[in-house]
Amino acid sequence: MSELIDVTGRLRKMPAEAGDPVIYALAVGDARIPLNDLVGKKIRLDFDGVIRCINCDRTTKKSFNQGFCYPCFRKLAACDGCIMSPEKCHFHLGTCREPEWGEANCMVEHVVYLANSSGLKVGITRGTQVPTRWIDQGAVDAIPMLRVSTRYLAGLAEVVCKSHVADRTNWRAMLKGDVPELNLVEERERILALIEADLSELKRQHGEDSLRIVVEPSLELGYPVQVWPSKVKTHNLDKVPEVEGLLEGIKGQYLMLDTGVINIRKYTGYEIRFRVLD
Repeated sequence: MSELIDVTGRLRKMPAEAGDPVIYALAVGDARIPLNDLVGKKIRLDFDGVIRCINCDRTTKKSFNQGFCYPCFRKLAACDGCIMSPEKCHFHLGTCREPEWGEANCMVEHVVYLANSSGLKVGITRGTQVPTRWIDQGAVDAIPMLRVSTRYLAGLAEVVCKSHVADRTNWRAMLKGDVPELNLVEERERILALIEADLSELKRQHGEDSLRIVVEPSLELGYPVQVWPSKVKTHNLDKVPEVEGLLEGIKGQYLMLDTGVINIRKYTGYEIRFRVLD
């Protein structure tokens, strides 16, 4: 077989941008390989056994928090537990690991949104991460619900919403294309009615200007998928360092091959060789 593309380097999260369908690239070292045109072609990834921290470039035997070595995982604010549980943010207590990073990433406007990735879910993201966050989750539709002044307040609002709506994606259903039809405008109004008293209390505690309900349109997203898998089998580079197959689709941060799916974001920092085979 003749090799059409042959690139070696450290793997990164796939860059993606909204389009019809979503436009993907594979980031390997300094290369950015357009992926949409490769759907329907055979590809191969080979992991050479080396993992390098995406922050300090240190070689590590194990990747923590999708690409970090253990020392960076322990010291960086981006790896703190409050990133996964923003309602536990402790910036206001003066104990942030990196106050400057917190100012730039957490003390800025965030969006509380509803999305349909495998059913209705609530989530939060920085305002600048719309619609990237929705794409990474494989949402087929998403809509802003609240705009708030900080990540901490977004986390508190999300906790209130979680009494009425899930905050997780069933990734297997998402990859099968098994997504129900939902009217997110109607769902937004329903959830807002249910949490009206809670939002009033958050405003009382944090200020009237700290939180506002927004009436913004939803965004529908389509993905470059030729074949939806009937059964989801995952590739694990740590166990089998060679992955080869026909690229049948891309959704979220997953490559969908006829031999199984692989979560590219999970292997951030892995040194790989990527080839397209004729």
